[in-house]
Amino acid sequence: MSAAATSPFARLPGAVGAPPEHYGEPVPEQRRLAAGRAVVDLSDRGVVTVTGPDRLSWLDSLTSQAVAKLASGVSAETLQLDPSGRIEFALRVVDDGVTTWLLVDPGQAEPLAAWLNRMRFMLRVEVADRSAEFATVGAFGDPADLSGDGVAAAAPNGVPLVWVDPWAAVQPGGWSYARAEHPASDWSYRELLVERDRLDAFAALPVAGTLALEALRIAAWRPRLATEVDATSIPHETDWLRSAVHLAKGCYRGQETVAKVHNLGHPPRRLVQLHLDGSQGVLPAPGDEVRLGDTVVGRVTAAARHHELGPIALAVVKRSTDAAADLVVATSDGALVAAAQEIVVPPDAGATADVPRLKRLGAR
Repeated sequence: MSAAATSPFARLPGAVGAPPEHYGEPVPEQRRLAAGRAVVDLSDRGVVTVTGPDRLSWLDSLTSQAVAKLASGVSAETLQLDPSGRIEFALRVVDDGVTTWLLVDPGQAEPLAAWLNRMRFMLRVEVADRSAEFATVGAFGDPADLSGDGVAAAAPNGVPLVWVDPWAAVQPGGWSYARAEHPASDWSYRELLVERDRLDAFAALPVAGTLALEALRIAAWRPRLATEVDATSIPHETDWLRSAVHLAKGCYRGQETVAKVHNLGHPPRRLVQLHLDGSQGVLPAPGDEVRLGDTVVGRVTAAARHHELGPIALAVVKRSTDAAADLVVATSDGALVAAAQEIVVPPDAGATADVPRLKRLGAR
């Protein structure tokens, strides 16, 4: 039985799923979560630790963000890329002065730990999958404000293990392609690591399901490995340079692609938010086709019903897709849902280097 299935959240009245997608009231749950008055069970997610004196400089050399000087208790996000710049892992990072804690999406802890162990060489680092010991709880604001008893994050080395999402602002060395006012400007999301035997205290707080968190994430244009990433995704396509890439740091695997696309080229695809026609009561599923006329231009990555915006989705579409065009989502059951684009990554994203044009030979 999975750890998520044995979580005390899954035993609460009305719980649907493990971790629970909702507890019978998805919209009120979403409002409570957004207001900082609920917590969400993320106990299916993974936790990998790196210890040893070389841990931060080692991770800095392997991944896209500058973490070599990450201060104790400070949060970061970084990506591990393949040699072609494609995303393989997305890591939510917090260090407590002794151990670096890596929070990852479901199913990622074991392969990440295996890959990191292959990359150790002679460095003074130790890697461990700690998912069986620690669970993740999501919140907006501090759960201790809801109840002061027993709901603090784990602190095995004296520093509370709270990852504060850096998505709210462009991080040092980063870049955002978004041009409109960003919907994440007041994004206060965080994840707490908790010993699994202490989850009962958190399950006694007001709760919200994962559907509530997903709706808020989509509204904030926030990418996730488990949803927006496929085998060919590069960071530029989802505006992930905003929080997880440092464009001026030292070498790491995939850096050449990151620099070339950002400075000289354009990402081949781009993330959009879709505002969906709700008149049919149909919500698309991940993988459903996005069409412009009769042409398939992309696919839905995630969809939800937002408590204020109504039905919304994220989708990755071809860069050449007309940014002003109305699109249609073709669902797996044959419905056609009208969709209006809100641009996250514009068609001309990239090519930021001011490269002077050279005169052609023989030109006058």
